[in-house]
Amino acid sequence: MASFRIDLIKRYLKPHKRTLLLGAISLVLVNILSVAIPFEVRRIIDGLKEGFTFTIVLQQSVWIVLLASVMALVRLCSRQLVFGVGRKVEVDLRQKLFNHMLTQDPGWVQETGSGEVITRATSDIENIRRLLGFAILSLTNTFLAYAFTIPAMIAINPWLTATSIALYPLMLGIVRLFGGRMVNQRRRQQEALSSLSELIQEDLSGISAIKIYGQEKAEEKAFSKLNGNYKNAAINLAKTASTLFPLLQGISSISLLLILALGSGLIEKDYLTIGGLIAMILYVERLVFPTALLGFTLNTFQLGQVSLERVEELLNNTPTIKDKYNSREMHSKINGRLEAKELCINYKGSQKKILNKLNFTINPGELVAIVGPVGCGKTTLARALGRMVNVPQGQLFIDNIDITDLKLKELRKNIALVPQEGYLFTNTLENNIRYGLPNASIQAVKKSASEAKLDEDIKGFPDGLKTLVGERGITLSGGQRQRTSLGRALLIDSPIIVLDDALASVDNKTAAGILSSIRGKEKKTILMISHQLSAAAACDRILVLNEGKLVQEGTHENLIKINGIYKNLWERQKASEVIDAEE
Repeated sequence: MASFRIDLIKRYLKPHKRTLLLGAISLVLVNILSVAIPFEVRRIIDGLKEGFTFTIVLQQSVWIVLLASVMALVRLCSRQLVFGVGRKVEVDLRQKLFNHMLTQDPGWVQETGSGEVITRATSDIENIRRLLGFAILSLTNTFLAYAFTIPAMIAINPWLTATSIALYPLMLGIVRLFGGRMVNQRRRQQEALSSLSELIQEDLSGISAIKIYGQEKAEEKAFSKLNGNYKNAAINLAKTASTLFPLLQGISSISLLLILALGSGLIEKDYLTIGGLIAMILYVERLVFPTALLGFTLNTFQLGQVSLERVEELLNNTPTIKDKYNSREMHSKINGRLEAKELCINYKGSQKKILNKLNFTINPGELVAIVGPVGCGKTTLARALGRMVNVPQGQLFIDNIDITDLKLKELRKNIALVPQEGYLFTNTLENNIRYGLPNASIQAVKKSASEAKLDEDIKGFPDGLKTLVGERGITLSGGQRQRTSLGRALLIDSPIIVLDDALASVDNKTAAGILSSIRGKEKKTILMISHQLSAAAACDRILVLNEGKLVQEGTHENLIKINGIYKNLWERQKASEVIDAEE
C-alpha cells in the first residue's frame, strides 16, 4: 500500500518536475548558505584573537549580511516554487474531481452521500495540497539541514556535536506524540464546525417549518450544543499547542545549556575556539526548527496519503451509464417514436425488477398517459427514457434506434424529462428557464414561459424574469416551480417530452392549457406520468402499469368500462373528490 501511495505522489508531481527541480536546487543553496554563515561568524570571532582590524571585521560583517540576504531571497523562491506546486495540484485535482463527478450516474451521489463527496472534494484535497507542498518542502529541508549541518559540526568538534543533538530524539518523540494528538483534535474541530454549518444551512432552508411549529427554542438548544462541542474541540487543541511549544523550547534551552557548559570546558583546554562554540550554538539552533517540525510533517504526510487514496477512490469509480465506444449521433431530426421490448430495470443491489418485461409502442405526435398504483414503475420508466438509470441493450428504442447506441448528449437533447421536483438554482427566473440553452434569446425564454403558463405569474413579480428564485426556488410556489422546470424543458424544443408528475401542483384548468399549448407544437410526442386521472382522461391513450408490467392499454372511455386497475383508480379518485367537496 505504501508503494502505491508513493506512486500516486510521483504521478501528481510529474507534470511539475521542472518547478520541483528548481525548488530543490534553491533548497540546496539555502542549506549551503545556512552552513556558510556560522562558519564565517566563527572565522571573524577567531580572527579577532589573531588581530583582525575594525575594517576587516566590518568587511566580513557586510559579507555575512550579503550572504544572509541572498539566503533569505533564495529561501523565499524555494517556498514559492514548492508551495506553488501544491497549489497547482490542488486546483487541477479539484477540477478533475468535479469534472469526474459530473460523469457519474445520477444515483451515485445518493449512494455515496453528498456530505462525503464534499468532504473529499474540499478537506481531502487540502490535505493533498499540504502533502505535496508543505510536507515535501519540510521533509526535503530537514534532510538537507542535517546532511549539511552535521558534517560542519563534526568538523568543529565531534564529541560536542554528539552531546548537542543528544536531546533531539526526545524532541522528535514528543512532537510525534503531540502532533498526532493535534491532528486528531484539529479533525474533531473541523467536524464540529461542519456540524454547525450543516445545522445553520438546514435551519435557514426550513425556517418556515421552525416558525410554524414554534421550535425556535429547540433549534437554539441544538445549536448551543453543537457550538459547545466546537468550543471544547478548539480549547483542547489550544491546550495541546500551548503545552507542546513551551516544552520544545525548554528542551532546546537545555541543549543550549549543555553546549555552553561543555563548550566552556573545551575552550579552557584549547580543544575548541570561542568562534567554534558560537558556530556550534548557531548550528544547533538551526536544527531545532526542522526537528520540531518533523513530527508535524510526518503526520501531514500520512494524512495526505490517506486523503490521496480517498480521492483516488472517487476518481476510479467508473459510471455504468456512459457512451459506448461506437455511439452514434442523430444526423436528422427524430420523429419521436418510442418502443419498449421486454424492458427490464432493476436498481443496483436489488434483485427485484422495477420494470418487468415491459412492452409498448408510442407513435410520433401521440399524447400518452402512464398511470398506475404507487411503486408500479412509472418514474423508473421516465428515468429509463433519459438513461438516468442503466438500460439493458436492445430493450428501449427511439425511431427504431437502440437508445444505448446513442450518445448520451444526443439522447437527452431529444428527450426533455421534466421531474415532479425540478431543481431550481439560486439565480434569476430567466436564467433558470434558459439553463438547458444558455444562449437562448429573451424572446425564446418568454415564449417558453408563456407555453408553460407562467407568463401571468411573471407579470406579478416586481422584477419579472429578473426575479431571484432563491435557494431551490424557495420564493416560488410549488406550481410555479413546476412550470419553471417545464419552461426550461420546452425551451430546448425536444421532439419528445416526458412529464413525470410535473403538473401535480398545477390546477386542472392550467394543466389542460399547458397540454394544449404543448400539443400545438408540430409532432411533439408527450408522455404524461400522472396521478391526476382527470388529466390522463384527455390523452390519446393510457398505459396502465402494475408491478412493472403493462396490464391495461386504451382510451379512457374504453378502460372505465373494463373491471381492472384503471377503473378502480378512477372510482377511488372520484370518491375522494366527492368527499373533499362535501368537506
